[in-house]
Amino acid sequence: MSSKPIGQPPGDLEGIATQENSLIFPSFTSDTAFAVGMHIRNRLLATASKPAVINVSFANPSQLLFHACSKSGTSPENDTWVAKKRKTVLRWGCSSYLMHQRFGGNEELFADTYALGSQAGGYAIYGGGVPVRVEGFEGVVAVVVVSGLAHEDDHMVIIEAMEDYIKEMNKSRGS
Repeated sequence: MSSKPIGQPPGDLEGIATQENSLIFPSFTSDTAFAVGMHIRNRLLATASKPAVINVSFANPSQLLFHACSKSGTSPENDTWVAKKRKTVLRWGCSSYLMHQRFGGNEELFADTYALGSQAGGYAIYGGGVPVRVEGFEGVVAVVVVSGLAHEDDHMVIIEAMEDYIKEMNKSRGS
């Protein structure tokens, strides 16, 4: 597992969207979710000084596929952030980081734009929630969430793990 530092995400909306749209899995099963989750966990063990929660779940409301901590020291608050980031990805079909950049991190503007009112607290526009898309399927199939690091790192550790895993899958398919 690489111990190189976690990369920096693009700062512009187009760059973020291009990066996300390039992450298309040829298939996605519970085995894929476990492998991606473990890849993220191992990467965090090698690079991150802070603990984080890693969560992978199908887009349906009740099927959790992977949930682990990178190391001791997480709290129930991390799981609250996981739920908020996941909800953001499912509602808008893009990463929570893209939503952060779209609104410049301004939660009030985000809430007003979508008339969220008292529901606004159920969403998070901070990096760390990324949609899973599958070739030949329209929409979000699953969501990968990391909570515990700086939000840019939460986002990029997922992106890097997904890029690596998709390359491995395509290589084994001969693509």
